[in-house]
Amino acid sequence: MAELDWGAAVDQQEVSLVSQVKNLDIQKSDSKASTVPTQPTEAVNTANNATSSNATSGGSDSSISNSSALDNNNSSDTQDTSKHKPGEVAKDDQLRKLVQSKLITSAHADLEILQADPNSPLFSVKSFEALNLKKELLQGLYDMKFNAPSKIQETALPSLLADPPVNMIAQSQSGTGKTAAFVLTMLSRVDTNKLYPQCLCLAPTYELALQIGQNIEQMSKHMTNFKLVYAVRGERIARGQKVQGHIIIGTPGTVADWSLKFKNFDLKKIDVFCLDEADVMIATQGHQDQSIRIQRGLRKDCQMLLFSATYDDDVMRFAQAVIPNNPVIIKLRREEQSLDNIKQYYIECKDKESKFQALSNIYGSISIGQSMIFCATRNTAHWLSEQMTKDGHAVGLLSGDLDIAQRAAIINRFREGKEKVLITTNVTARGIDVEQVTVVVNFDLPLTADMKPDNETYLHRIGRTGRFGKSGIALNLIDNSRSYSTLRAIEKFFGRRIIKLDAEDIDEIEKIGT
Repeated sequence: MAELDWGAAVDQQEVSLVSQVKNLDIQKSDSKASTVPTQPTEAVNTANNATSSNATSGGSDSSISNSSALDNNNSSDTQDTSKHKPGEVAKDDQLRKLVQSKLITSAHADLEILQADPNSPLFSVKSFEALNLKKELLQGLYDMKFNAPSKIQETALPSLLADPPVNMIAQSQSGTGKTAAFVLTMLSRVDTNKLYPQCLCLAPTYELALQIGQNIEQMSKHMTNFKLVYAVRGERIARGQKVQGHIIIGTPGTVADWSLKFKNFDLKKIDVFCLDEADVMIATQGHQDQSIRIQRGLRKDCQMLLFSATYDDDVMRFAQAVIPNNPVIIKLRREEQSLDNIKQYYIECKDKESKFQALSNIYGSISIGQSMIFCATRNTAHWLSEQMTKDGHAVGLLSGDLDIAQRAAIINRFREGKEKVLITTNVTARGIDVEQVTVVVNFDLPLTADMKPDNETYLHRIGRTGRFGKSGIALNLIDNSRSYSTLRAIEKFFGRRIIKLDAEDIDEIEKIGT
């Protein structure tokens, strides 16, 4: 497997860019542009249809594996013939608006390209026009104020859109536009004249599926007769009815039921299959089993895409074994995985109470827009919420024991600024973008199920700040030798120094807010 310095290769290829792009046989569409945005006929079900039995009960939220299980659906919540007309999927504008996301442009993510086939070169493009995208998609991008591809987009899209299609395993930092890369690929492959699902995207959580779906809706709003279907908990299709949308976005449990158990759509007709947050999908036992079962039902020539901000070595090896036909692999260099625009600090504390006191000193000394605080367990999250509320803070509490309606309401209130602090377990470590978040606090450092440093979850947690290229602050509270060792292991893994901060020194605290 050849290894290239893609950053240098891009510069060398600038001169011949035009001729290179012309040599690519990129799919073109003859569909007509629409000046009227078309809303999907399948949308998200009402929050009241979701029940608390779907949420995880008991236990700890100390690892991403535990929290991911919240959206591991079973067949009992996918099949219902009594509440909707045949073939009808419920709608809910409130939940569709739950996650407001943006695609951003980033020019600083250094990538290395691992290509199994050295005779199949990758080309860089500097404009969306050079990709010969459907004019409806270009209009959607312009409406969203995106005029040039980000690094991951300019690197990945030429190969993703070329014929014959290539499979890809791609890594890029949170907030660098990886969602747009696979969304544009799916929308480019869709034929709206065919009234059946042609693209399928799986996400590990309900909230992330909605966020991806919103990106699809925004970019496709000028496509005539396009339909998006959400296959998430609470969505129901009558037994024996067929899904007639063009793209399905959903969580593994519901998609497995619709495709394998109830035969609501045909996996053999899927042309593009994508796993977002692929490391969680592969590493989490329930998601892994269901995702593999779905993948095995696809055609051999189906285009398969894996996207995530993090892959450990074991997951990468597994992904390469699962994705056939010599996939293109795009990886961040290890030193580029820790976000440079986020200042990282740690504070030494004696116990839980002194951690709270440190937070009180910080919140009282610097101006903080909105912040997210991550705790290892629900009990700690509830305790901290009570303490901060008594201290006069407007606090929202989000954990896995809440049902969908409660989670939706809390996220909306935080997004609208009605609460300035969101205290949570790992349920929101990934995929939730709130531009106003300026500070992330690890009240407890993340650990894997076997109590080892969880580097991937740490990266996703601190990535909730510093969104869209802005600067952010990450604070890590340390209260014993194990948490100190965990901090040093994370520091070593990313090759980034985490600076000690004295929470008793007001002058020192004020400096980090400047």
